[in-house]
Amino acid sequence: MSNYEQYFAGNREEHLKELKEWLSIPSISALSEHKKDINAAASWLADALKRAGMEKVEIHETKGHPIVYAERMKAPGRPTVLIYGHYDVQPVDPLNLWTTPPFEPDIRDGKIYARGATDDKGQLFLHVKAVEAILRQEGELPLNVKFCIEGEEEISGESLPEFLKANKEKLAADAVVISDSSLLEPGKPSICTGLRGLCSLEVTVSTAKTDLHSGLYGGAVPNALHALVSLLDSLHDKQGRVTVEGFYEGVPELTELEKEDLASYNPDEKKLAADLGLDSLYGEEGYSFTERTGARPTLELNGVWGGFQGEGTKTVIPKEAHAKITCRLVGSQDPEKTLDRVESHLKAHIQPGANVQVVRGERAFAFTCDPSDPMLQLAADAYEEVYGKRAVFTKDGGSIPVVATFSNVLRAPVVMMGFGLPDENLHAPDEHLNLDNFDKGLITLVKYLHKAAQAK
Repeated sequence: MSNYEQYFAGNREEHLKELKEWLSIPSISALSEHKKDINAAASWLADALKRAGMEKVEIHETKGHPIVYAERMKAPGRPTVLIYGHYDVQPVDPLNLWTTPPFEPDIRDGKIYARGATDDKGQLFLHVKAVEAILRQEGELPLNVKFCIEGEEEISGESLPEFLKANKEKLAADAVVISDSSLLEPGKPSICTGLRGLCSLEVTVSTAKTDLHSGLYGGAVPNALHALVSLLDSLHDKQGRVTVEGFYEGVPELTELEKEDLASYNPDEKKLAADLGLDSLYGEEGYSFTERTGARPTLELNGVWGGFQGEGTKTVIPKEAHAKITCRLVGSQDPEKTLDRVESHLKAHIQPGANVQVVRGERAFAFTCDPSDPMLQLAADAYEEVYGKRAVFTKDGGSIPVVATFSNVLRAPVVMMGFGLPDENLHAPDEHLNLDNFDKGLITLVKYLHKAAQAK
């Protein structure tokens, strides 16, 4: 057992006690009644960074929720890494599906259960303790370290992008390190080198000035639900491709090397379908599951509603119907242009007698980085030394808008070193973090900081 393994084993109980304390704070960014809890979570983190040995620990107030900054710059001539994470968490509904209360952390079956356990307090906590361990064991860090931690990630807030643009010099780094993702599966680490962008909109179709009796008017006037369903059906063809003109502009064709990389971690698709309770998977023809979710754009319906939805029957022709739509974007697809094109399609295909209105939501560009960058290769080396398997470089289907912002504003490689697992119920009841990855994550991060210190 190495000195660090002994150190973390000896301090494990105390570390988990501290993590439980932080997880007990209900820092739900989406709900205004939790503003005090948001502030409490930021203060707790600032205190933890001070105890760890970080300097210039600051809580920056914003128009939204506070940003916590800290640095330790005592390695002249050595690289600087900026650690990003978020202390805000998702709402907990439905509460009745939690085995134990979401803000009363519970350890069972080798896992710690609580809201924020894996997304992202638990994973961020590893960085604080890794830095603290090096300082206690060696007296100084082998490189320069900065922390920039926000409280609006779960609501796609604007405070951090504004802070980054206003503080480029303060936040300048040779790499941005983020632990807000997962391994491919237990014992199989991965480093994400691509995330899809995002844009969203809400659609309202309206017809008459009021709901109408289906006996008096049925078959003779437009029905908002019929018009909406027809409109939504026009967005895809039978092969699963999006039919919006210009939608695929900026989408790169996959190279043979990229196809090989994606195939290396493509799941057994029949087993995946069965695990999801499906007869089969479905998507754009000609692409595998990992290609569809990591390298191709999508247009998805997230919600559709309208008309009478209560118990029994109400013979009514609804005057309004609604839908929520999100698009995942890849390559150089522009979210604003994509929204323009989708809105134009909707207005061009709405049936006579119906009107369509669009309210635009989030916008985020896709992110991609070069896996051959030394800072990413050193992370893969660190994973291999601890997990016994070298990390696989992946392209993930989700969107973390701030990742692209860090990359674009700071012009530094983003190293996504996740220690969660795909089945840890992030955003769902019984969210948890496997403690095996808690233990291995601490050692992996210590090794990475030492390796990164030698990077040119």
